[in-house]
Amino acid sequence: MTARNSIILYGVAMAVLIGVLKFVEYRFYIRDLTIEMYIGLIAVIFIAIGIWAGRRLTRTRVNTSATAFELDESELRRLSITKREYEILQLIAEGLSNREIADKLFVSSSTVKTHLSNLFMKLDARRRTQAVQRAKELRLLP
Repeated sequence: MTARNSIILYGVAMAVLIGVLKFVEYRFYIRDLTIEMYIGLIAVIFIAIGIWAGRRLTRTRVNTSATAFELDESELRRLSITKREYEILQLIAEGLSNREIADKLFVSSSTVKTHLSNLFMKLDARRRTQAVQRAKELRLLP
């Protein structure tokens, strides 16, 4: 018998012995525990199950079949969307207001409105959400 096998054998024997001693100790505790301890133990079990179920149900699913977004440059050229209009389209998709867009791009609100009306005309849209949806269909936005 090699030294390694001896160490493994003694380790397993010690683990079994400790397990038996803990089991015997547990049996003595069972007799002394009151009903509140059992209720508390059941509550802890239900909390653990609730946390597990909640995390499992609210987990976001990753779509591995989706390909990485690639901007369709030819569509941008076809629609004659300028660089600044495309920046504004991206900021609209992020949910920014006209004032926030103006502050971010260091332009006036009326300039943003002008670019928006040009975008609406080029994308054949009436509302911001419609413009974003159309841009996604044309592969201009992810």
